[in-house]
Amino acid sequence: MEQLPPRQQTTEKFPVVGESSSGIELTRENWQLSVTGLVQQPKQYTWNDYLNLPQTIKTFDIHCVTRWSKLGNKISGVMLNDVLELSGIAPTAKFVQFIAYSDRDHDTSLPLDVCLNDEVMLVHAINDEPLAIEHGFPVRTFAPTKYFYKSLKWLKEIRLIEEDTLGFWERGGYHNNADFNKEERYVSGNLTDKELKRLRETKNFNRYKGQVLLSLDLSELDFSGMDLSGVNLKNCNLDNCDFSNANLHKANLSNSSLLNCNLTNANLNGADLDGVLFMGSNLTNANLSETYLNATEFTRDGYESAIVKNTEFANAVTNGLVAKQLEFIATDS
Repeated sequence: MEQLPPRQQTTEKFPVVGESSSGIELTRENWQLSVTGLVQQPKQYTWNDYLNLPQTIKTFDIHCVTRWSKLGNKISGVMLNDVLELSGIAPTAKFVQFIAYSDRDHDTSLPLDVCLNDEVMLVHAINDEPLAIEHGFPVRTFAPTKYFYKSLKWLKEIRLIEEDTLGFWERGGYHNNADFNKEERYVSGNLTDKELKRLRETKNFNRYKGQVLLSLDLSELDFSGMDLSGVNLKNCNLDNCDFSNANLHKANLSNSSLLNCNLTNANLNGADLDGVLFMGSNLTNANLSETYLNATEFTRDGYESAIVKNTEFANAVTNGLVAKQLEFIATDS
């Protein structure tokens, strides 16, 4: 087993990340895969055609950007190399774009050399179980050297292109390279130094309403009693902040670090807390009802555990919590 990448935690479950449905009704009978773009021979495959391609079984770890890792998975499918070889790659092709059956235009891309050298696969089963709809039925891609958002669900088209194009998640600020060993989760902070300094001084988010703020250092600030409802602070450093009595209703704090924070009596109802680190924080009497808690951490070896006394978790989405975290909040809250 490879060493766990930085700030990941292991899970036995297979959490659902992103959308749970493409919004398009897919069956094996109506599914088709197209290979297009800078190829010598475009192809189209039905489900039966796909099954007649050389089948491969590999064992890989899965690492999600929301900090869970599922180790030692049996991945069944077709090597992308084999599919590209059948169509022939034009000399001008430099990237591969993967396009989904999706009513929200999901797509992603990888450099061609990654596709050729890093064992990228088309996948129809994981651990001997056919893909469920929420995991990309009937066929998805899998890029074993990248965070899992680079592995596209509900695959419809493989398109070879000369110039790269940002995918669905990447257009929202996720890192285009997605190397989990380098923690390339998001692009760097999207405020200038002057804007960040002003924000730290004023703590006024009004001018950024509706904007996703990425990878900012907002640590050590006093937000106690403030209305921060709906703020979007992804992958931010919020360590040692005072959020006591603050209103964080429907805030998006995904992948942010909230170590050693005061969150007593804070209202986090409906907040997106996927991948948030709460170790050492005081969540006494905090409202975490209807929150999203995919891979959220409250306890970890080597850290002081969060305090979850009288913390409200009613209707929180907890099926993406790893067993250790679920047991902790069930026992201590």
